[in-house]
Amino acid sequence: MARLARYISLIAIILFLFACSKTKIPNGETVFRYNESAGISSLDPAMAKDQAMIWADNQLYNGLVQLDSSLNVQPCIAKSWNISSDGKTYTFYLRSDVYFHTSPLFKTPNHSRRVVAGDFVYSFGRIVDDKVLSPGKWIFNCVAKTNGKYAFCSLSDSVLQIKLTQPFAPFLSLLSMTYASVVPKEVVISYGKDFRSNPIGTGPFYFKMWKEGVKLVLLKNPHYFEKDANGTHLPYLSAVNISFIVDKQSVFLEFVKGNIDFMSGIDANYKDELLTHSGKLQPKYSDKVIMLTSPYLNVEYLGFYLDSKDKNNPLSNPKVRAAINYAFDRQKMIKYLRNNIGIAGQQGMIPPSLGGYDNQNIYTYDPQKAKQLLKEAGYPNGQGLPSITLSTTSSYLDLCRYIQEQEGLCGIKVKVDVNPPGALREQIAQGKSLWFRGSWIADYPDAENYLSLFYSKNLSPAGPNYTHFSSKAYDALYEKAIKETDINKRNAIYKQMNNLLMSSAPVVVLYYDQVLRFCQKNIHCLGTNAMNLLTLKYVKKD
Repeated sequence: MARLARYISLIAIILFLFACSKTKIPNGETVFRYNESAGISSLDPAMAKDQAMIWADNQLYNGLVQLDSSLNVQPCIAKSWNISSDGKTYTFYLRSDVYFHTSPLFKTPNHSRRVVAGDFVYSFGRIVDDKVLSPGKWIFNCVAKTNGKYAFCSLSDSVLQIKLTQPFAPFLSLLSMTYASVVPKEVVISYGKDFRSNPIGTGPFYFKMWKEGVKLVLLKNPHYFEKDANGTHLPYLSAVNISFIVDKQSVFLEFVKGNIDFMSGIDANYKDELLTHSGKLQPKYSDKVIMLTSPYLNVEYLGFYLDSKDKNNPLSNPKVRAAINYAFDRQKMIKYLRNNIGIAGQQGMIPPSLGGYDNQNIYTYDPQKAKQLLKEAGYPNGQGLPSITLSTTSSYLDLCRYIQEQEGLCGIKVKVDVNPPGALREQIAQGKSLWFRGSWIADYPDAENYLSLFYSKNLSPAGPNYTHFSSKAYDALYEKAIKETDINKRNAIYKQMNNLLMSSAPVVVLYYDQVLRFCQKNIHCLGTNAMNLLTLKYVKKD
């Protein structure tokens, strides 16, 4: 009878999900509904290269470690770990109560099995396998190799060891990424490429169905290993229902009608409908909607390409680049063009919420200083300064036109060139755009992730140094910082690097973004974090 009741309940859940009812399914079961306009191309964590896939995979999989809401590294499948005194050997001790989701491919009575250290050796080896073509291969660049074999070692079922070529302080943060999730070898091999649509993990929810471009359904994992502070097994929700409506205006209307529980970010089409000019929730929605916001590890900037062969390029002069930085009012831009969503980027490339962030302003609005720097560069009042082209996409056209107008008041003539996103990315990677709009969302919560954008060994197109900034002093500090295991000393070095970087001005930092989330009043414990990770195992729904 119990088995029959569970079967009937499961059928009720599926029927409910397809009917898209507003609140609860029979028997008090609760379903969390959100939309993913960007779509999802794979549920294989080895391919989790964008937010859409990471959000879904975060419900299906676990890794050795995880991040808490303050972005501190916490235990997950690894209950503890040791780091050798030289910082090059990491030894992880695994929990004994973590099991994969059930699958007929497990030849056991309960169609599951316990996770062991060898599963991580396989999972990590798969990420670095050239045949898999995982975009996450780089996270193990610091791992030592012997005869081409990476140093992932299972010392026993419960002990995993990883050896690095040299100390790399952010390594634990790297292991919190979705790429580092554990998967079962026998299931992956059996499905092959179809594992993308037949995922088996250890997460708080398990895969039920996916009609690509229409709906993805995940159900509560009744055997999940994590508990809340009161000893109650997580998760609380019965299911997660992800729709794939492309039109964001339609998504907004569905949210207002209560057919979607959660909406992330805000589109320009309904920005003023939801938010006041000061960035607060419009009063007419205050009794229906909860707005959550926090700093976001996303830095929006304008980058200068510094490796130009054109000797007459005025952007090769750091005084011209500094003048551009001083010539526009970031505070005004945030207030009027972004409804106060974000923080003016006056402190450099390291955003708030990360160690190494310096709250001292470096580039505040100062048109007189901008004019003085232009004069020192040989362009008094902009005379003789050729027009500078700023390459962007249509999504940022309003910001770039604002900057164009403000720069013009200081004698800096700017031409705005609008490109499709893909074309602009290609131009930037190939060094064909001398001044371009860029952004960097942190892969992991360490300032090294931002500062690596200016390390000379990371030049594009192979690496992320799109500006081609190069400084021996900066490189030396970078190499010192990544080996420093004392967090306070490392953060002090990060501040030095940021100041050195900004004195050369290879970028114009526009703003540090904010996470912006909206949910229905009956949703509790959704929370937010600076990585904008979606964690649903703690969520409750009335």
